[in-house]
Amino acid sequence: TKSVIDAIFDGVPLIHFGTGTAMLLELMKEAGGQVIGLDFRVELSQAWDRLGQVSVQGNLDPCVLYADYPEIEKRAKQVLDQTEGRNGHIFNLGHGILPTMSVDKVVALVDYVHNQSGKL
Repeated sequence: TKSVIDAIFDGVPLIHFGTGTAMLLELMKEAGGQVIGLDFRVELSQAWDRLGQVSVQGNLDPCVLYADYPEIEKRAKQVLDQTEGRNGHIFNLGHGILPTMSVDKVVALVDYVHNQSGKL
């Protein structure tokens, strides 16, 4: 991975993401990227403990979008609360959106995160 990142990096911020890579976080940081993407299997606090001062992206379980609206908000709040007001977090799903997911629920999630992030 490091050789690929070194070959393509041209001063443009890079997010280094892999799914199912919780055991590789330190190696991912070493390989490069200004942001380390986290899948939904790793807690933000654990990732920051292991990575130090690095920005992270993630990590809501995408299957949460199959739940009802109150559960989506509850789970999104849990991710936001894990930041403990710390800078350097980009809210995102811990992996992609599936074709069968409701667009309305995705929009509701984005609206909720924008609203809550303004309060942090």
